[in-house]
Amino acid sequence: MPIILRNIAAVVVGLVLGSVVNMAIVMLGPALVPPPPGVDMTTAEGLQQAMHLLEPKHFVAPFLAHALGTLVGALLAYGIAGSCKALFAWVIGVLFLFGGIAASLMIPAPTWFKAVDLLFAYLPMAWLATLIGARMRRSRTG
Repeated sequence: MPIILRNIAAVVVGLVLGSVVNMAIVMLGPALVPPPPGVDMTTAEGLQQAMHLLEPKHFVAPFLAHALGTLVGALLAYGIAGSCKALFAWVIGVLFLFGGIAASLMIPAPTWFKAVDLLFAYLPMAWLATLIGARMRRSRTG
């Protein structure tokens, strides 16, 4: 496959599968840490009304969804890319960061969570993906 097609595939696959991981964790979150009784976590309005009832434990699943979704997407992009592998992992991290910024503007959440999420869930996971990807690549070649 030509390098440019591999690079395009790296971004597409990284975004799609990273998003699948993200959504899977978001959907499982309330089963792992149930929301307070009567809280509707499915709408922005429901979240806004119940935000004062949510505890830090209710933000673990969203953080993990963002972090692990980015990590998986960036690692896949690193592995699939035909050239500049680290660059494509960073591209995924930046694209997920943009999504996180958009979500932080649309979905109500405490300022502390937005800060932790935006600072630690996206670019650090892209960086980690480049380290893991490079290590896996070295172990395969030598």
